[in-house]
Amino acid sequence: MPILLRPIFTRLFVFLYILGITSSIITVPNWKGAHMYSNAPYELFIDVYLLSALVLLIPRRLHRFPLRQTLKVVLYLFIYPLYVIDTFCFVKFGSTINPSMLLLLGETNSNEAGEFLASYINSDIIFSEVGIIALIPLVHLAVWLLRRKLRYSPTLLLQRWGTVACNIAIAGLIVWFAYEAWENKQLYMKTMACETIGEVEHALAIKPHTEMYQPPMRLAFSIRSNRLISKQLDRIKATTEHVQVDSCEFKSPNIILIIGESFNKRHAQLYGYEKKNMPNQVRMRKQGFLIPMQDVVTPWNLTSFVFKHLMTTYCVGDSLDWCDYPLFCQIFREAGYDVTFLTNQFLPQAKEAVYDFSGGFFLNDSLLSRVQFDHRNEKLHVFDEGLLKDHRELAIAREKSKSSAAHHDRGRLTIFHLMGQHVAYRIRCPNSKKKWGANDYPDDMDMPQKRRKVMADYDNAVWYNDSVVNQIVRRFRNEEAIIIYLSDHGEEVFGPGARHFFGRMHDANIDKRLADEEFRIPMWIYCTQKYVRRHRDIYRAAKAARNKKYMTDALSHMLLGLAGIHCPYYKAEYDLLSPQYNENRPRLLKHRVDYDKLKSTLDNDENSRR
Repeated sequence: MPILLRPIFTRLFVFLYILGITSSIITVPNWKGAHMYSNAPYELFIDVYLLSALVLLIPRRLHRFPLRQTLKVVLYLFIYPLYVIDTFCFVKFGSTINPSMLLLLGETNSNEAGEFLASYINSDIIFSEVGIIALIPLVHLAVWLLRRKLRYSPTLLLQRWGTVACNIAIAGLIVWFAYEAWENKQLYMKTMACETIGEVEHALAIKPHTEMYQPPMRLAFSIRSNRLISKQLDRIKATTEHVQVDSCEFKSPNIILIIGESFNKRHAQLYGYEKKNMPNQVRMRKQGFLIPMQDVVTPWNLTSFVFKHLMTTYCVGDSLDWCDYPLFCQIFREAGYDVTFLTNQFLPQAKEAVYDFSGGFFLNDSLLSRVQFDHRNEKLHVFDEGLLKDHRELAIAREKSKSSAAHHDRGRLTIFHLMGQHVAYRIRCPNSKKKWGANDYPDDMDMPQKRRKVMADYDNAVWYNDSVVNQIVRRFRNEEAIIIYLSDHGEEVFGPGARHFFGRMHDANIDKRLADEEFRIPMWIYCTQKYVRRHRDIYRAAKAARNKKYMTDALSHMLLGLAGIHCPYYKAEYDLLSPQYNENRPRLLKHRVDYDKLKSTLDNDENSRR
């Protein structure tokens, strides 16, 4: 037989190739436009061919020990169960093996594992896609047992070919398939070489990025991701052991932080957008209680990166890394505040995307969650209104606890983390509450029907977000409370210079247009009537700060100042409401592009052209 053809005619090659193709077909996500990785047949051929060739190079026996056969059995005992587990995860949880699943598995004890198996292993699984994958090793075993009766001679099938011609043909096929697979293999190795989970996320956010089209790739990636977060978790946990609070004035008894998602400032009625999609916040501004900040940017256009800046006292330009700085919620708890965190995005779940995994791992770790928060919600919701129900239930439980323990907390910090306008926009607003459709936008060459529908979905999400924010404000309006709203980052929504695009351009150079669309964000401060009466100095400081330059990585310092917490980590020059606030601190987007220099240079260029 031609030497290059031998690996193809092994049972190892045949069944692993069938297994891989079947897996690729079965695990296509169930959403519109989803399809199998187009290069899967070519890349899989190369992967399985090289593996089969390597096995053929191993001696059949080492002395009397059947070396090659033993190694193949070990390989099968790893590969086949891995594919069955991967398909099982896809069928039951809507996702193949990922870092979150591996993390959850590590936290599962034997009792929980037993209950899990009893709940999910049943006849339905056998007759699902899992059964199809499990059938392949059974057929493989049957063929092996009947191998003497199923003898065939591939040489006879190819006897019309010359050995040289056959080798040339196979070599050509291998070169072609290797060429098709090369880019993805490079991207995969680049992703696996990342030194932090943030780098991993960024590598997966840009295009092109690697396609982890087979379970072994996904498993290796998940193991690597968990090792990376383990390093950062160790550093954060080391920091938590030495958090120090000198004293606390409880200056603001109720501090509420609302973190929105993917809010394009150009689409905010509060900042002049023509669609009336924020009537409640506009009304609060007219009443004088809501103060919009006019010049605010975020350091990143990725939620997980933003959260690592928001939730720690780290600011861009500080030495070391974000994970070497205290978590501000822990500081609040150490100071005596009761801290509640209600998130509609960062809760551990089996089908969690790597972006949420990266952004929430330091919030969901059992120890770090315990030191940061007194109260948390336990489930995600289709719509953000679900967090209001969670808040009400937690408030009732807290009141019962207070009455029984005769405990009175002197201050409360409540954080709402909304899904806001997160892609996909169409599912961020209930159908019954949608206000606009594609026909409510100009019909022109730059904006065909499909894009106008997306824009309508986005504005409906902003409209719904306004109603949720209004309900949060109403809950606290009779208390002595200050409320801060900001979005994690902006979003492209068919804006100037990108009329064809929505979402975020993670791999593009940051110019002024991109910075204005994806990094410039809405932010406001709301003071209740009772708060204004008792804290006129803070209210005046907020009004005086409305036009100041600000970047949200410094948010924790403003919150510490509002609480009157005295500790080594608070820096007045980062506190927007402090007389010592340094407005001229460089606002570095992605740690490298100075937003103010970018804006100033382009503004000067525009003025010179006039």
